[in-house]
Amino acid sequence: MARPSTSSTAAASAKPAAKRNALPGRLSPGMVCDTAFRIIARRHLDAVLAQHDGTCRGDPEALHQIRIALTHLRTAIRFFSPMVDDALRPQVWTELKWLNSQLGMVRDLDVAIERVIAESGGELTVIAELQHWDEKRAESHRLLARALQSARYRRLVEQTSSWIESGPWSTRRSKEAIRLRRCSLADHATAQLTEWETTLLKKARKLRKLDVEKRHKLRLLNKRLTYSIESLEDLFADDSLTKQKSILKQLRKAQKSLGQLNDDARGQTLAASLNEVVPEAGIRFLSRKREKKLLRTASDAYRKLDKAKPFRSADIAPNAEPED
Repeated sequence: MARPSTSSTAAASAKPAAKRNALPGRLSPGMVCDTAFRIIARRHLDAVLAQHDGTCRGDPEALHQIRIALTHLRTAIRFFSPMVDDALRPQVWTELKWLNSQLGMVRDLDVAIERVIAESGGELTVIAELQHWDEKRAESHRLLARALQSARYRRLVEQTSSWIESGPWSTRRSKEAIRLRRCSLADHATAQLTEWETTLLKKARKLRKLDVEKRHKLRLLNKRLTYSIESLEDLFADDSLTKQKSILKQLRKAQKSLGQLNDDARGQTLAASLNEVVPEAGIRFLSRKREKKLLRTASDAYRKLDKAKPFRSADIAPNAEPED
């Protein structure tokens, strides 16, 4: 009999241990927030687990997808604050942040390598340079695979799953805690999306004056709003779908440009570590013309987004009553 792979064994032992109660398959406007949080968080935790084996094997696409799922999960936790802000949340958050950092280094290298290949033109000097990038990527992936097969990763999955299902946030008896759990998803989503959109657009007006670090923070705000709208797709009524698609189009356009700017900054930092063997490595990630073009694309997207009306409860469902 064939022996299961190490990564498969690790993935199997990392399945959520918490007992799951049956939940609706889709979100609805009148759904209470505690139910909605469990549905959304489950989806994204399951998506993380689904990409575990592929990421351990070194598949760049699996790595990309597991990072997206993890960011979706972390966004859901932010979206339902302060409802889920209990004594265990900081520990859960710290462990999810640790996992993201483990995935991030390899993903940054994948993106940098893609950039070098795209601009290589088959030059022999670039081929030699790629060998050093590949060696660095292989080393980083070994560390990542070890982390994904570790006891810490298994505890992370079990703890996160248990916290989603029955963390202290779900049983607190204060009037405010009960109110937050029983609030309709439509009301909470409208308020949260409006607040995040307002903050994003306010900061986006200063885009061209932002340094690399502040630009990165703007990108994270953009991603947070984008992922939240995507997670709430079930809610939007047919007559508001066009508006939401238009909003998402502009958010994704800005996110792509900001992401490429961030990738360039990360690539430049990574290239600095190759300077001894490949002195010109960092030059590939320095292009004022490219930076100006990407900033212009993002700025145009935010101008169009600013013209759209802010989120309203009518976009989701008018007068939605909480559902038990």
